[in-house]
Amino acid sequence: MNIQLSEHFTYKKLFRFCLPTIAMMICTSLYVIADGYFVSNEVGKTAFAAVNLIMPFLMITGCFGFMIGTGGSALVGKTLGEGAQEKANRYFTMMVYLTLMIGVVLSVAGFLFMRPISIMLGATDAMLGDCVAYGRILCVFNTAYMLQYLFQSFFVTAQRPQLGFFVTLAAGVTNIVLDALFIAVFRWGVAGAAWASVIGQCVGGILPLFYFLRRNNSLLSFRKTKLEMAPLLKACANGSSELMANISASIVGILYNFQLLKYAGENGVAAYGVVMYMIFAAVFLGYAIGTAPIISYHYGAGNYGELKNMLVKSIFVMIGSGIAMLFLAWALASPLARVFVGYDAQLFDLTRQALVIYAFAFTLYGLNIFASSFFTALNNGAVSAAISFLRSLVFQTTAVLFLPVLFGVDGIWWAVMAAEVLAVLVSAFFIVFKRKQYHYLDA
Repeated sequence: MNIQLSEHFTYKKLFRFCLPTIAMMICTSLYVIADGYFVSNEVGKTAFAAVNLIMPFLMITGCFGFMIGTGGSALVGKTLGEGAQEKANRYFTMMVYLTLMIGVVLSVAGFLFMRPISIMLGATDAMLGDCVAYGRILCVFNTAYMLQYLFQSFFVTAQRPQLGFFVTLAAGVTNIVLDALFIAVFRWGVAGAAWASVIGQCVGGILPLFYFLRRNNSLLSFRKTKLEMAPLLKACANGSSELMANISASIVGILYNFQLLKYAGENGVAAYGVVMYMIFAAVFLGYAIGTAPIISYHYGAGNYGELKNMLVKSIFVMIGSGIAMLFLAWALASPLARVFVGYDAQLFDLTRQALVIYAFAFTLYGLNIFASSFFTALNNGAVSAAISFLRSLVFQTTAVLFLPVLFGVDGIWWAVMAAEVLAVLVSAFFIVFKRKQYHYLDA
């Protein structure tokens, strides 16, 4: 039996509703992880470093779909809560149109400028060819990548998170199988990894189009509509916080690579790539995406008691899961390093140390992700953007520039924890400061 957005959510019901979305985000993470595993073990650490060097830029282009998805689903969810079903469907259709248009522009630009972008990011002569080959293939299919991000949010708003999970699972399995075939069997190198990823992204981004084009029993379906600037701008402004978070994270990732090249060479970039394969961030993000439509719906309906219920329960969930993930990350540090870079003893030691230090950040990571998503769901993109901007671009950038001066390479790994500590103070301030406006602590 499907759980409705309008229901009261107990912990059990909340986990049941969010679990498919969490699983969906984990499957999405498998793209990069599968590419990294096969490239590292079958092609070599230089190619592995090249893929991780160009990845932050590729994430920026794809995350425009995430911006439209999160901002648009918050607007659509609020509209559904107000009882305007037809308007919600028109808004949903507009978001898909906008994603298609932006996707084509970004695909062309990324393909044309991939070589100078790779050089700007610090690619060495040995890495440049792989950066360009991998990046251009992914850019050509960037629209499908954006659509996949978009539909991950809207499947939840449509009350079909399970269907979203199965689509993403199909995409992830496709990517992993083709990685093994193209890299390990056909020996296509990084180009094989890229083709495996884009085919998987096409499965995840194009299949949902057929579902929403036909009659379905979800809350959403496509409608004939013109593009209206007001709702599009509102959705983009609201979702800009998530875009800012992802762009900031990518910029910080680029800065990490620069610092690691300086302090540890290509080994440092390769180690950072393995650190990014910890899927715990996907768990927090999946929970945030899963709860956002519930919050938007009850905000639109004026159910302030349910807003308080979602806020309080989510804070406890984020704290508990963050502590659990710290210990799990410590247990997995050596096995994970061995799987990806066990062929190089020096790189293995560097990666294991990085994973142990970086794991501390998971204790606070979820709280900050949820706080930003909470305000996006309340259609307050400004506060959400402020949390994301300060957390990623200000605090992490400052930390990754200055901590290595004091602590060497270890300072780079500690930078994210320092940023999360400062960000959780900002998140707490806004939750207290905005309580009277949204009444989520009054009920």
